[in-house]
Amino acid sequence: MKMGNLYLFGLLWTVNLASARTHSYHYFYTATAGIPGFPEFVVVGMVDGEQISYYDSISKKVIPRQEWVKGAVDADFWRRNAQILLGSQQSFKANIEIVKQRFNQTGGVHTLQQMVGCEWDSENGTTDGFWQYGYDGEDFISFDMKNMRWNAPSPQGGITKNKWDSNRDENEQKKSYLTQICIDWVKKYVGYGRSTLERKVPPEVSLLQKDPSSPVTCHASGFFPSGIVMSWQKNGKDLHEDVELGETLPNEDGTFQKMSRLRVKPEDWKRDTYTCTVQHKGLKEDIVKKVYEEEIRTNQEKSPPVAIIIGVVVAVLLVAVIAIAGFMVWRKKGKPGFVPANTSDDRSDCSTDSLVKA
Repeated sequence: MKMGNLYLFGLLWTVNLASARTHSYHYFYTATAGIPGFPEFVVVGMVDGEQISYYDSISKKVIPRQEWVKGAVDADFWRRNAQILLGSQQSFKANIEIVKQRFNQTGGVHTLQQMVGCEWDSENGTTDGFWQYGYDGEDFISFDMKNMRWNAPSPQGGITKNKWDSNRDENEQKKSYLTQICIDWVKKYVGYGRSTLERKVPPEVSLLQKDPSSPVTCHASGFFPSGIVMSWQKNGKDLHEDVELGETLPNEDGTFQKMSRLRVKPEDWKRDTYTCTVQHKGLKEDIVKKVYEEEIRTNQEKSPPVAIIIGVVVAVLLVAVIAIAGFMVWRKKGKPGFVPANTSDDRSDCSTDSLVKA
């Protein structure tokens, strides 16, 4: 799948309930051009969907986002990473100009992203790794770890592909990182953050409606982990048509929210029985909300109106956008990517690969 509009990092992928033992370690680099007042370069590190570090070109500092992650690294870790990312910042700034030239672009808003990382199944020991780039919402180039070569869907990316395919040693290093070093880091981080990463917080579920003639939205919020299943039923049977499932979004407190909209007219759900069912690891039993007037919260209510609810949600999301860079992210076949790390505490967990020119 390709990158769409401006999304939060939490939109990268949705973890299925069955994948609770799959742990991930990700870094996301984003360079921007043509956005006044917005950082030209942002880097976010994540473990199991939890943000663990943040860097931007304005502060030029790496900031830990979780208390537990501080125990996994030495005191000088953050300064070393900041120095490396300062170099990456300059590299990305140069590279976004190179790619703009390839697409014959001058002004306008543009983004260049790198996603690097790995996944580890703690039950069966299987691993996977990802290393890919996107430009302006489209796949630009990605690393085929098995065949040790790069894939580029566009002629502009093909120039970079030919250059990087010829560097066998560099590609060997990438494979080594993805299969060994990155996996060691995710195991280490999971060990230190287990109590936070493996907590279970059930969702709160509400039925919302803008006005009496609008579609009904089933809104689940405040849950952790991010894996959740939301479904609609009509007269007891699963309903797939007239249903719009939203993305899983992060809340400011580290939990998640998700919406699913039922696109049927009020006369339909008044005539037939419609229900929204929510399944989550934090629940002892599924939450089932029946669609009827007394259950739905609308703007006509005095306390609290949907407009305020939506306003609060938007406000929280805006804070989250600022806090974690408001990434424009593309989702490659449901799999995210990440950035190199070293397992010893006296080294950085950031990649110098960004210094490679496109």
